[in-house]
Amino acid sequence: MTWDMLHSSLDISTLHRHYLTGTLSVTDVITAVLERIRHRGKDHVWISRVTAAEMYQRARQLDNLHHTPDLFERYPLYGIPFAVKDNIDVADMYTTAACPAYAYLAQKNATVVHRLLNAGAVLIGKTNMDQFATGLVGTRSPYGIPVNPFDPAYIPGGSSSGSAVAVATGCVSFSLGTDTAGSGRVPAALNNIIGLKPTRGLLSTHGIVPACRSLDCVSIFSLTVDDATKIMAVTAGYDPDDPFSKSEADRQHPALLPVCRNFKFGVPDAASLTFFGDADSEQCFYQAIAQLQALGGEAIEIDFSPFRRTADLLYQGPWVAERYLTVGELMEKTPHELHTDVRQAIETAYRYDAADVYAGLYQLKTLQQEADLIMRTIDYLVTPTVGTTYPINDVLAQPKITNQNLGYYTNFMNLLDLCAMAIPAGMLPNGLPFGISIVALPYQENMLFSVAEAFHRTGGLSTGATQQPLPMASPKALAIKDEKYIRLCVCGAHMSGLPLNYQLLECGGRLWAKTRTAPHYKLYAMEDMQPPRPGMIRAENGVSLDIEVWELPIEKFGYFMRKVPAPLCIGTVYLETGEAVSGFLCEPLALKDSRDISLKGGWRAYLKDAC
Repeated sequence: MTWDMLHSSLDISTLHRHYLTGTLSVTDVITAVLERIRHRGKDHVWISRVTAAEMYQRARQLDNLHHTPDLFERYPLYGIPFAVKDNIDVADMYTTAACPAYAYLAQKNATVVHRLLNAGAVLIGKTNMDQFATGLVGTRSPYGIPVNPFDPAYIPGGSSSGSAVAVATGCVSFSLGTDTAGSGRVPAALNNIIGLKPTRGLLSTHGIVPACRSLDCVSIFSLTVDDATKIMAVTAGYDPDDPFSKSEADRQHPALLPVCRNFKFGVPDAASLTFFGDADSEQCFYQAIAQLQALGGEAIEIDFSPFRRTADLLYQGPWVAERYLTVGELMEKTPHELHTDVRQAIETAYRYDAADVYAGLYQLKTLQQEADLIMRTIDYLVTPTVGTTYPINDVLAQPKITNQNLGYYTNFMNLLDLCAMAIPAGMLPNGLPFGISIVALPYQENMLFSVAEAFHRTGGLSTGATQQPLPMASPKALAIKDEKYIRLCVCGAHMSGLPLNYQLLECGGRLWAKTRTAPHYKLYAMEDMQPPRPGMIRAENGVSLDIEVWELPIEKFGYFMRKVPAPLCIGTVYLETGEAVSGFLCEPLALKDSRDISLKGGWRAYLKDAC
């Protein structure tokens, strides 16, 4: 076997390529995983593991399916090793939430675990964590502190510490964590890996020990953006067993799309941007901004105060009382069973009564409106994932302030119901990784994937702590179509935030992607129409244009068509990915007196120059 069992990448594309060519079996990969775990020694990553005998039994079952027709379509995670945080149930394994006194034997798999196993993934074990998912540091566990693979003197990040280190060290291809305050992003940044925090309710939390149940979500750690996309495609979906699951989950089709030029990203204003005295992290952040600008982004300074005030509510407001619901009985009867820092954090729940909860909700509603107005002026918000990191000794000496600083850019996210991805963004002079987070409005994961993929690939970083380069980019996968919807390309006044966008929204339309056409189109300004709008035609000497693709319920499409005035019509538009969709076109004869604005690259760019 030519495959390097100790050092080769475990990303999904690489493993599937080996499986397809027959150079590896699932049994081979499990052997490699077990050897890697043994080689790591006592790194405090695992709380419990599936037995080797059970792993090999699972591997043999999958190897016997190797000649199944459409293998990777039927089993999209065929033979992919993974881990889950130990607040996620796995049938016949103990769930501890890093508290032995709380442990119980799970009777069945959490919904997300069930979906992963059905997709052909191989569970390796359950990972260490900050107790009861309370903390961003990775030091609050009776099972030890997971070893930071870049420098053991530094924290690994929490609360999903073990899940992140398992991926970064190449012991699994991906892992699941949870994210309430930043636990799916902080450890990703400190381990040089991808951390996806999806919109709340897209991944079921059924079978997961709550931290703040109304805010919790499952997070995904992976080596590549492509892998995170594939994992979310398997795990997302409505779950009737989870009262916080959202029906929109069945209408999300995670996919890697080309990044759109001319995107706008917000950066915290100078008064809010802080690195807690870490000049090296500050320099890395400004380099990341330049990298995004090179991809076609425009940096816009935004008022970050609504996000900061929201973040303060999480631990300095009544939401801390929600954490008490999970651990209250244990804390009252045997307080010594809780980690000191965790107990002290949750004890602040005693300060709040029901009136405080309502006051907090009212305050949050105001902040949500303020933040939403800002988010709708940009495509993304970009922040450091953490402003700085800390040695373990500093965290043990000042647990409250260090944890608070680590959550400066993350604590607001779930209260505002945003989605985000933490991405590696450079290495500091001390050898530790630095990362940024790209944030978007809910249900905009595909937009996150596109810009995150482009950013990650231009960084030139290795994956995790493995020293392995990013694998070759796989072909851009197009999202599976929902047969109840029709895709529609819009190039002008119907785009997000423009005057006629409401017509799509009132028909139940949803934005599928911001992308570009194939390089075969021309755009003309029809300024005599009200409101002004462009006319797009296919032409031999055309260019690629910025457009949006929306999805409309099929039963509403006819109603929408009645609102399309001549000379506009609906025809076939080809995207730069090669996919054909329905879209707005114009009768060529109607454009003879209109101005050719094709070289602007799109209607938004034309409007910006016209102002």
